Amino acid sequence: MRPATIAWIVPPAVRPGDRVGVCAPAGPVAPDRLARGLAQLAPHLRVEVDDGVFTRTGYLAGDDARRADELTRLLRDPDVRAILVARGGFGITRILPMLDPALLRADPKPIVGFSDATALLAWAAAAGVRAIHGPVVAQLGELPADDTAVLVRALTAARPDGTWPGALTPLGPRTPCAGALIPGNLTLLAHLVGSPWQVDATGGVLLIEEVGEKPYALDRDLTQLDLAGLVRGATGAVVGDLTRCSDPPHVAGAVDDPGPARVVVAERLARFGVPGWWGAPVGHGARNRSVPFGGRIEIDGDGRLTLLDAAVA
Repeated sequence: MRPATIAWIVPPAVRPGDRVGVCAPAGPVAPDRLARGLAQLAPHLRVEVDDGVFTRTGYLAGDDARRADELTRLLRDPDVRAILVARGGFGITRILPMLDPALLRADPKPIVGFSDATALLAWAAAAGVRAIHGPVVAQLGELPADDTAVLVRALTAARPDGTWPGALTPLGPRTPCAGALIPGNLTLLAHLVGSPWQVDATGGVLLIEEVGEKPYALDRDLTQLDLAGLVRGATGAVVGDLTRCSDPPHVAGAVDDPGPARVVVAERLARFGVPGWWGAPVGHGARNRSVPFGGRIEIDGDGRLTLLDAAVA
């Protein structure tokens, strides 16, 4: 499966008054963080949450059946026009075999998330339906208001978001690149290799972010993706936040230095022959800008990134 080159089913835009559902397919949700995120969305979207999202079974938001059933109900409900993931964490790969992609193809609706939800975005991509790599609801209360505005536009406006403010920094030569954007958490992308939902950046632009992984783990995961043949044919790669990716591990309160992790990523991309750009406001840091999975982008020689496709139609 090559999501960089498939013909995408683009979900319809969320209209005023449409219901937007929230699910917890991964880790347990902190009610206060979820409430702050919902407050950011309330002026813009009609968001509905079932109390089941607060279920806790160890490090998961309930057992596999509960989490899969909750998501399936949202996929089946014709009045739900978008699905937001409440938080990341762990466990989404466990429920992928329990989800029916025919439901999403029959009634396409944008699914929004990142981090562990990379697995769910890849599941949607395997079904041929465009998803959105963007903030989870519990993160929104900690992000600038503009990130909420970008997410709302991604869900409601059938037009590309255009050129991002600011410019990316080259990790090597200033090589322009273009192609379908394949975004995700690096660890999850590596863990999906060999599954029915592995992604392939061939002919596209890879966008990666990570949190809490040591530089050698980034090396291992990027190498795994390349050994599987999923990176070397990319036209370029964009690096978002590599948050607390240090060795020794980052100490709370200390300055987070992504430099060593950036060096490792730059070396791997150069070895693969893939032009790299650094500094995308995406991931577990202070920003998390929403982007359409599989949407075409361009990066010019000055590092300006332009989105050419909308997330919705």
